Amino acid sequence: MVEEGQNSAAAGDKKKPAILIIGGLGYIGRFLALHIHQNNLASEVRLVDKVLPQLAWLAPEFQEACSQDKFVQADASREQSLPRIFDRSNGEEFDCVFNLGGETRYSQQEEIYRLRSYELSMNLGREAARRHIQVFVECSTGMVYKPDPHPRKEGDKLKPWMKMAKWKLSAEEDLAKIQGLNLVILRMAHVYGDYSSHFISTALALARVYKAIDKELKWLWDGDLRVNTVHISDVVRATWRAAEWYAFEKANWDASMGPVPIFNIVDHGDTCQGDLAKHIGSIFDITTGFQGTLISSFARLHIDHVVDDINEEVLPVWADLLQKKGIERPGPLTPFMEKELLKETHLCLDGSRFEKVTGFQYKRLEMDEKGLRECVESYERMGWWP
Repeated sequence: MVEEGQNSAAAGDKKKPAILIIGGLGYIGRFLALHIHQNNLASEVRLVDKVLPQLAWLAPEFQEACSQDKFVQADASREQSLPRIFDRSNGEEFDCVFNLGGETRYSQQEEIYRLRSYELSMNLGREAARRHIQVFVECSTGMVYKPDPHPRKEGDKLKPWMKMAKWKLSAEEDLAKIQGLNLVILRMAHVYGDYSSHFISTALALARVYKAIDKELKWLWDGDLRVNTVHISDVVRATWRAAEWYAFEKANWDASMGPVPIFNIVDHGDTCQGDLAKHIGSIFDITTGFQGTLISSFARLHIDHVVDDINEEVLPVWADLLQKKGIERPGPLTPFMEKELLKETHLCLDGSRFEKVTGFQYKRLEMDEKGLRECVESYERMGWWP
């Protein structure tokens, strides 16, 4: 591995690693490829994804980092795909595998997560061990912990509160049992940044709708509900740093921390719903708030009905906004609310272990109004934003 920040002469003293990124055109994957490309960190990068680059909503800045010559279309959940994924023309092995693949949509059937996340991770892990890959970085989620408003550390009680997280945790546990696998596990907070299309983007799209209909945007539960975040630029730096640390140092790690290095990746802001409401209210010049105790209590018992009511109200408005703006290909943005996202569950992580053990320093310390405005501006550049 080449250490980030080395100049070209210094990098020449070490052989630059060959990097394999599974889910290479996914949100984190494309930014990791861009980070490696911009910093000249690898001798070879291979991006594996089921989706073709032409269909992946890639912004112009990814053109070189995610070029066709780096891309292999394959489904890593199928064992027969593994030779095409791992084999290199020179007969050598990749130095590092980043597994950023898996099913990222919410509210899918259990079998989908088992096949597309768990089986994918296990196939890759077994193959990486068989080929003696130097580092295998498994990207997981902070939703594996028992929800609590106090920051969860890596050794705290595990109780996944989403189906996606349940199968991610199963993959973590079974990957750790594979003999000879050089495994590092990263558990992420909500990832946001330019072109993001999950939790934060849904909130921004909802705000755009409520601005259009001139209504107060009210969240369920209260402003103290933890929805911890981390910026995509720090995620990819942390992901590279984890691999670099494992390959070169493994400093500051001892047996009391466990046999497999596990790290939470989260900024310092301890983001909660109140922060999100405040920033969104300022950006869109709308009133934001929270539903009262009565409605929140009703929602606990009838979450399906609540979600359906929200979607019935906002989706037609969103469609009208897109039509008025002449947007025929709106990209991955939608105000559609997923039932799983509306649970009264804290995502609250303590990321201090990663900083202390690896020396990593976050550059985006908290999610702020500027960061959310940058998200909207990126949607506007892509022609997604009505």
